[in-house]
Amino acid sequence: MPSFTFKRTERLKSRKTIQKLFSNGNSYAVYPLRLVWIPVEKVEGTSIQFALSVAKKRVPKAAHRNILRRRIRESWRLHKHLLYQQLEGQEQCFAFMVLFTGNKELPYETIEESMKTIIQRFPKKMRANQKANR
Repeated sequence: MPSFTFKRTERLKSRKTIQKLFSNGNSYAVYPLRLVWIPVEKVEGTSIQFALSVAKKRVPKAAHRNILRRRIRESWRLHKHLLYQQLEGQEQCFAFMVLFTGNKELPYETIEESMKTIIQRFPKKMRANQKANR
């Protein structure tokens, strides 16, 4: 049975890592979400650290931003086990930042489908990036 918790060790809070994400991270998008990721040092307790952002410029009302954050976090929490299954046996760890790129509040189902697609595409994108860096 997969774990559907979102533990403290899974949260990306390091400013240095977040700056590295935006300076030399890899990304791809599935509307309305964009995933920015980089490989990082091994973190005790998890192989993926996750953070998210909803820009004030795109969604001006704080209540709507909070609702979107909750929906994105919930979709990550419920579907991250799919990614852990795909990455099982790998020694590498990753830092993820999910950015909301839409302009308005969207229903949970739309965000959930986008998150599932992002999670399913990640191993393929990771392998393509590793080949390009060789």
